[in-house]
Amino acid sequence: MKGIPTDRFVFRLDIEVQPVHIDALGHVNNVVYLQWVQDASDAHWKTVDPALQAACKWVVLRHEIDYKSSALPGDQLEALTWVDSAAGGVRSTRHVWILRKHTQQVLVMASTTWCLLDPSTDRPRRIVPEIDRALGLK
Repeated sequence: MKGIPTDRFVFRLDIEVQPVHIDALGHVNNVVYLQWVQDASDAHWKTVDPALQAACKWVVLRHEIDYKSSALPGDQLEALTWVDSAAGGVRSTRHVWILRKHTQQVLVMASTTWCLLDPSTDRPRRIVPEIDRALGLK
């Protein structure tokens, strides 16, 4: 699919729209999409080595979300997420696209800026190539 990178690992997370996700307008509430962005990010991060997870603490600096179409009751969705290389800096951008699974229609495109902190000091920490590799960058 155009726009999804082929030069790195793209993590996928299945999502099933539940009645609790639906708002008064009859579609998935915008806040729910943000939760799914967080869920996909967390699920991807939990695939890396536990020792690396323990040595890192990520905080969100910014979310940008473009809503393209609505998810409806009963939809089967898929969140795709990947990270831009940030080795040497303290910030990284993670992309999450949420698609309707059977049509591959993009419903949401999100971009989140994360800052890596040292968990013992809560101060920004440089992102090393090992972290990029663990997140699927070549």
